[in-house]
Amino acid sequence: MGFQVEKINNKKQKTDKSTINSVLETEISIFGNSFNDKKKEAFYAELYVLLNAGLELKDALDLIAQEQKKTADQQLISQLSAALVNGTSFYKALEQSKQFTNYEYYSVEIGEQSGVLQAVVLELSNFYKKRNDQKRLVMSALSYPAIILSTAMLAIWFMMNFVVPMFADIFKQNNVELPWITLKIIGFSSFMNANIAWIIVTLLIMAGATKFLKNNDNYKAIKARLLLKIPFVGEFVRKVKIAQFTQALSLLIGAKVPVLQGIELTERMIDFYPLQKALKSVRASVLQGQSLSSSIKEHSIFDKRMASMIKVAEETNQNEVIFKRLTDQYTKDLEYKSKMLSTALEPFIVLFLGLVVGTILVAMYIPMFKLSTVIGS
Repeated sequence: MGFQVEKINNKKQKTDKSTINSVLETEISIFGNSFNDKKKEAFYAELYVLLNAGLELKDALDLIAQEQKKTADQQLISQLSAALVNGTSFYKALEQSKQFTNYEYYSVEIGEQSGVLQAVVLELSNFYKKRNDQKRLVMSALSYPAIILSTAMLAIWFMMNFVVPMFADIFKQNNVELPWITLKIIGFSSFMNANIAWIIVTLLIMAGATKFLKNNDNYKAIKARLLLKIPFVGEFVRKVKIAQFTQALSLLIGAKVPVLQGIELTERMIDFYPLQKALKSVRASVLQGQSLSSSIKEHSIFDKRMASMIKVAEETNQNEVIFKRLTDQYTKDLEYKSKMLSTALEPFIVLFLGLVVGTILVAMYIPMFKLSTVIGS
């Protein structure tokens, strides 16, 4: 991305207060968090480059705002710059924008107070790069199986709504005695055709209830428990969340955040109930005098090797180094498991599709053989 650095001096001389006030008063309408992880990665990377080049923070933000394609993103970054002009610290501006997480503006606060803002911004850029890489791994692992499964569901729906009723009419017209499996499949097909509207309404209600209950602890616990029990997928998801935990804690420790506060911030950031519950318990145990390694060992969501490496970190006072090493290990493990997951799920889905479609065809063709025998005789 090309920045027009030569414009900075001119901009310094044209600080228009009315423009700043209009920016501050502008309401950014967003649905959810429009400033997503991909944008944050680019934002922190560009900010680091400009700060490292010797620019003031406000000037760097102004240049980044100019390069934004979307008006909402431009307004957000301009809002941060305007807040600095009004005497607000950078971390406070991030907090007030409601677009950044607790650990982001807490890390920036530490960076501003200790004079290592550039290093913190670089770490945030690396954090979101790895986070986005993890998301891409998940997408690449699940996208192809998801496409196959969706195609399978459409094929089954077509057969149940068009093929099976056609055969049912033929059998009814010729008074063919039907086997048990054929009767069940025809009955299921008739049920789907007669209640398709109710089925759609039920699915919509379930989707709405899921959105309504997304912050309910019981719902999150049940959802996570079911997800973790899915072969291959459950273990893969667990590894992703643990990698996010080690990466976030590595960043916070690097920003001189105490381990306990880092765990608390990470607990708020990662929306995965079993990990949040475990971290809350770990934090309580550490407050009572127990070591971090022994506290982590008590929870099955963490690996034993993690507890061993954290014990080494405690003994050698190398927490940042160890957590970075753990993050690298989990990232490599995820790359391998993503390939394995995609490879393992594909044959299972194909087998499932073959069994279902094969059962339907066999159930329809057994009576057809009987019908041809009757007609032939």
